Amino acid sequence: MSSVQKVSYNSSNPDESTQDLHLIYSDYGFARVEIFAAKSQTFRNKKHITKMYDSIRVNFFSNDGVVVSRLTALYGEIDHTASKIIVRDSVRLTNFAKNQTLETEALIWNQNDSTIYSVSQVIVKTPKGIFYGDGIRTKQDFSYYEIVNPKGSIQLEKEFKLD
Repeated sequence: MSSVQKVSYNSSNPDESTQDLHLIYSDYGFARVEIFAAKSQTFRNKKHITKMYDSIRVNFFSNDGVVVSRLTALYGEIDHTASKIIVRDSVRLTNFAKNQTLETEALIWNQNDSTIYSVSQVIVKTPKGIFYGDGIRTKQDFSYYEIVNPKGSIQLEKEFKLD
């Protein structure tokens, strides 16, 4: 058997390959996060990593089971050991209720505390304006966020007179 493994085993090959990946993370029987990927490969060498390719979609659910926000990208990695997901390339996070969208090239989702952050350039589009920054920190539902070095313009509700 060891002779066969020497011929057929390559440590750089994935332990699993999947087409049309669909993962659901639940809490007490309720879906909290749902992940879709066109292709994935799981490696269990030094770290337990799942690489996702060719489009990724992550749905975040409210306590009543409604999708409140969605994260999309072209590439991602799940670090099962550190409980983090890193996504890259055409990253977009949308909060449906607030009609706001975050666009960036890379971000990290920390599953332990449900935070999402980026140190890349970001654009946040809301009904009241467009904001730019050098990074962002938000909850996974994108209901509240802090932009690093923000720039942009905002539409105010009231008119103010300057004297």
